[in-house]
Amino acid sequence: MKKYGGRVIVVGPNGVKRDTYDFKAHKDDIVATLNELGKAVIDMGLTPVLHQHTGTCVETRDETYAVMETVDTRVMKFGPDIGQLQKGGSDPVRVVKDFLPLVQHMHLKDYVGGPQYLGYCPLGQGKVDIPSILAMMEGRKTAGLVMVELDSPPPQPVPAIENARIAKTYLEKQGVTFRS
Repeated sequence: MKKYGGRVIVVGPNGVKRDTYDFKAHKDDIVATLNELGKAVIDMGLTPVLHQHTGTCVETRDETYAVMETVDTRVMKFGPDIGQLQKGGSDPVRVVKDFLPLVQHMHLKDYVGGPQYLGYCPLGQGKVDIPSILAMMEGRKTAGLVMVELDSPPPQPVPAIENARIAKTYLEKQGVTFRS
């Protein structure tokens, strides 16, 4: 990672069978693992961030808060996926606000719940209050990026380059500037 200029390690929890998964039975192991992994990543001079995600062992609002309120935040920061938060039933604005000092990386994604793109959608076409998220992130120095993504298995209904243009146009209307 460092060789190629990377600064952040995005720690995505493992996938689980959500219909039979018992978070409470695994919470202590999740937190202990994140703490140990975080120490190792910090020792390498990189920043580890928890990246909660639907279909994993940290999906819901309660799971996200339980982990982030228990993990050693000196060694594990937060890298939320705001579209995944919305899909998982959380209010992304509230979660980002509550953990803003720990946010060191972010996946900026919108969610509408429709049949395409696994329910996600181009920025500005869904339920996520992206302007509020951007306002909170304005001027913050982070170890990582605020990166735009749109989950979708092929074939996509719109070419990826067009989705990138849609996202860029939307973000420019929100006052975001891009490097040349």
